[in-house]
Formats: sequence, structure tokens, C-alpha cells
Amino acid sequence: MNLQLFEMIYILALAGFLGFEVIRRVPPLLHTPLMSATNAISGISLVGSLVAAGSNKGTLSTVLGFIAVTSATINVVGGFLVTDRMLKMFKRKEEKPQ
Repeated sequence: MNLQLFEMIYILALAGFLGFEVIRRVPPLLHTPLMSATNAISGISLVGSLVAAGSNKGTLSTVLGFIAVTSATINVVGGFLVTDRMLKMFKRKEEKPQ
């Protein structure tokens, strides 16, 4: 196996383990701000996928870029919908006047 490929697989595994440990130790009260920060990172991946889709390096890169744009858009929109739903759970319900 190529040394560079081995390094990339090692970094991916290490990042996955580190991410799992960090998320596991976050108290439930902080999940909403964490989701908002994750949505911001997903927005950065959306910009990167737009750059990849518009690079005109060939048909394959354009198709993969389009798939990346679609996936990143679904991820960002879904993340904001879930965050909004979580924030609504913290709002107090108004009592109806009698």
C-alpha cells in the first residue's frame, strides 16, 4: 500500500475517533449550539463542492461536483431544520387568555 494512502486512512480514522469522543462527552444542553456550528462547517463544504462542480476539468468532475452540491445542500437545510426544531423545544408555551 502507498505510504500517502496509509497516512490519509490513519488521519481519517483518528479524526473519526476524536470526533466521536468529543460528541459523546458534550452535555445534552449544548447539543443545539454544537448543531449550529456543524451547520456552519457544512456551509463551507457546500462552497467547496460548488468550486469542484464549476472547475470544468471534465465530465466526471462536473457530475461528482453536482452530486456533492446536492448532498451538501440537503445536509445544510436538514441541519438548520433540526436546529430550529430543537430551539422551539426550549421556548415557553404561551398560555391562552381565558
